[in-house]
Amino acid sequence: MYIKFFKFLSCGKIQCFASPAVGLLLIAFLGACGYRYYSGPLQPAADVRQQTGMQVSDDGTVLFVQERFEVGVRPQTDAELNRLYPTYSQGGIDSKNPYTYGDWKDPETGSTPQRFTVFLLKVKNYSYPKVFIDPLKATILASNGRKYQALDPLEFAEYYRPYATAYSGNKYYSYEERKDIFASSRYRAEPVFSGQEVEGFLVFPTLHPDVQELRLRVENVAIRFDFRGEPIEIIDLEYLFFRETGRIYPDGSKRSSAG
Repeated sequence: MYIKFFKFLSCGKIQCFASPAVGLLLIAFLGACGYRYYSGPLQPAADVRQQTGMQVSDDGTVLFVQERFEVGVRPQTDAELNRLYPTYSQGGIDSKNPYTYGDWKDPETGSTPQRFTVFLLKVKNYSYPKVFIDPLKATILASNGRKYQALDPLEFAEYYRPYATAYSGNKYYSYEERKDIFASSRYRAEPVFSGQEVEGFLVFPTLHPDVQELRLRVENVAIRFDFRGEPIEIIDLEYLFFRETGRIYPDGSKRSSAG
């Protein structure tokens, strides 16, 4: 089972500051408050609001184009991630999809919470001898001041470590499977040479319910190198996304945060 640790703020609100644990007690507690939060899928902001050189595609990708060099970013929904790993997304709370809760639904709300915030990063290099992007240089900056750093393999493993009870048996095997999928599907910190196209996931913690607009920054993208292999030209890329957020009340009515 899943739950998050919380701390109480002086304003009476509750802030999440850790990830996995072992129950649904706080979910029931929060339900007693009279409403629960909801958030829609991330959508790209219009072209005119994006950084210079950015294009917004019909499929929701925000694409940086410089000559024949492209860096595209597209937010992934849980439904897409479940279709990508259909076998691992079955089995309820014990499903092995490393990025989602699979087909499990919260019995209190009838919905499935989001486990991570995932973007697909695609790079096409037909302009330079090589380019290099470090996925750990990717950061989400929310308009309300919240900041999220891309997860590295160790942080991802730490998230799932509490599930690996006794480090043996099926639970530990699932733990290792999730780590393997993450390692094979995340964007890797490797050069992209001329004529290559690569892709992989950027994985972040779950966004707080008050995040409506965000900038995904990919910093220190190296596009030119000297004879020693040291970067001599770097660029910073910024992708703007937004989503609808609000509250759902016991009668089923919704109130958007924008309203």
